[in-house]
Amino acid sequence: MSAAITVVGLGSGNPDRLTLGILKTMQRASRVYVRTLSHPVMAALEELQVKLESFDHVYETHDTFPEVYESIASQLINLAKAEEAGSEVVYAVPGHPMVAEATVRLLRERCPKEQVALTVLGGESFLDEAFVRLGFDPIEGFQLLDAAELNSHMVQPQLHTLIGQVYDMFTASEVKLALMEIYPDDYPVIVGHALGVEGEECIQQVPLYDLDRIDGYGNLSLVYVPRSDDAGLRQRSFARLHEIVGILRSPEGCPWDREQTHESIRKNLIEETYEVLETIDEDDPEHMQEELGDLLLQIMLHAQMEEELGTFTVYDVIQSLNDKLIFRHPHVFGDRSANDAESALQNWEQMKQEEKRRKGQNPQEASALAGIPRDLPALMKAYKLQKKAAKVGFDWEDIHGVFLKIEEELAELRAAVAEGEAAEAQALELGDLLFAVCNAARFIGADPEEALSRTNRKFIQRFHYIEEQLAARNRSVKDSTLEEMEALWQEAKSKAGEDGDIPGEHL
Repeated sequence: MSAAITVVGLGSGNPDRLTLGILKTMQRASRVYVRTLSHPVMAALEELQVKLESFDHVYETHDTFPEVYESIASQLINLAKAEEAGSEVVYAVPGHPMVAEATVRLLRERCPKEQVALTVLGGESFLDEAFVRLGFDPIEGFQLLDAAELNSHMVQPQLHTLIGQVYDMFTASEVKLALMEIYPDDYPVIVGHALGVEGEECIQQVPLYDLDRIDGYGNLSLVYVPRSDDAGLRQRSFARLHEIVGILRSPEGCPWDREQTHESIRKNLIEETYEVLETIDEDDPEHMQEELGDLLLQIMLHAQMEEELGTFTVYDVIQSLNDKLIFRHPHVFGDRSANDAESALQNWEQMKQEEKRRKGQNPQEASALAGIPRDLPALMKAYKLQKKAAKVGFDWEDIHGVFLKIEEELAELRAAVAEGEAAEAQALELGDLLFAVCNAARFIGADPEEALSRTNRKFIQRFHYIEEQLAARNRSVKDSTLEEMEALWQEAKSKAGEDGDIPGEHL
């Protein structure tokens, strides 16, 4: 390779920290390019008569940082190829070339393909100054995060955390919001500007909520969050939940938890699901938070039992779910489009069929009713069975045919009761009627389970009204007549603005 690029680091900002080797490399080079002139060592380099050409103008010609970095890398490669044989292009970047320097990463990827020799020399990183000026030892556990890419799930409170490239107050605000998902609003954090640069360094501790309310942010700014073993912070992590469930199931854990099996807690999963549904119906977010936790515990326990057998862990469950969500949403994570919910659902169903084919299953050979859980509640299962059958054309043309079917099944139920048929026969006729009514729900676009749940809630509210009104009269439903209760029922309906009768002889 005749073309060559040498990358050097300009350090964290103190010109006294520049290495002799880097200075010599820049002084002997015919041309030295810098990513930006916005760095404290530039004045010292001018005094040493190092001729510099910057790429600052590239920032003005592109809308995003990735575009800027791509452009700089391309220009450097072209410049290197244009140089005479035996010459090299020197490219100087702030800090250490291998720390938070996107242009160097691009050069490392592209230079081998372009037949350009690339040499990377070191340089003092802002990390070196951070360890000294902020006073922590990274061996205790340390993570470096990019403010532009920061998400709360990246932050681990038990590690020293440095967040670099906090360029301005807007970026600081984004950092603050991410950290507030983990830490209390008043948690102390440290902001550092120009660490190690004489006359420019500024280190201040502020409560987290003030992070975007202070001045001084720029190219040499960072945020430091000291490590913490605070139990309250650990309690907010999924890893801690996994750890706790593992302890409960361990020999040193809870005797009751150790004895449980998939079968013994099977009913708990169902019960907790319905308790979550109740909080949704009641629109009670605080109670919902608690019940969702109880439901999550059941999932964790089942996953822990399999982890103990070596079959899978809860992290395998999460990976499978993530893979499925990405695969079944090609209109979000792929190249398909979906302009409405119906299109998105079609994509979902198509990808489900593709999953089956990849597993060696032939969707064409499966029953049209396949895929419905065996133990669904009967009303919900009937609804799903009818939807599956309708997809292959087994359906009425319109709701008029459904109404005729309901009338037919009602007549057969009446006949079974009138003729004194066996209880089982009467129950079968009742099931046929309910199945037909479920079809009516499908035709009007209503979920029968939800419709019946709403009616149940309405019945409970009105019956409670009867009990409350009777209690105010020192009476109870047990010593009241149907006529008295019906009058109060009508009163409850009137307050709700509806008409109708209570269950009884009038139905």
